[in-house]
Amino acid sequence: MARRVFFSFHYDRDVRRIVQVRNSWLIRAKGEAQPFYDAAAFEEAKRRAGGIEKWIEDQLKGTSVTAVLFGAQTSEREWVRHEIKRSHELGKGLLAIDIHKVKDPQLGADIQGRNPLSCWSAKSGGQTIPFSNLYRTYDWVADDGYNNMSAWIEAAAKAAGR
Repeated sequence: MARRVFFSFHYDRDVRRIVQVRNSWLIRAKGEAQPFYDAAAFEEAKRRAGGIEKWIEDQLKGTSVTAVLFGAQTSEREWVRHEIKRSHELGKGLLAIDIHKVKDPQLGADIQGRNPLSCWSAKSGGQTIPFSNLYRTYDWVADDGYNNMSAWIEAAAKAAGR
């Protein structure tokens, strides 16, 4: 089943890694993905009424899953954190994919960063559970994301009842 997916990531640091991951997904006959946004669109969103928050809400509409593609500094990004929180609040399927081993054509592999899902938690049965325990995390290289990402996305959607 085709899924509409919102990809959350740190643009400035990881864009060349993201392009590799996104291109592998876009060529798949099985999947449909939200349009890849570039820095110009993001910069324009900052200037518009409602700004980035409205832009994120618009991008999340019609999606069933949010895939957080994270590298060394992604967990520190305010808007990535916001996208994770809103995706959870909206009942989207969520998953995280560690991309630090994806080789940037100019810089090579990177250092591993903190999983951004660990920045949020939810109450369940009187306990506080980090999102990193509620939602699956994968390693793009070690878990063969090229061949498995569509299954990961489908599993996240089904886990959210979508």
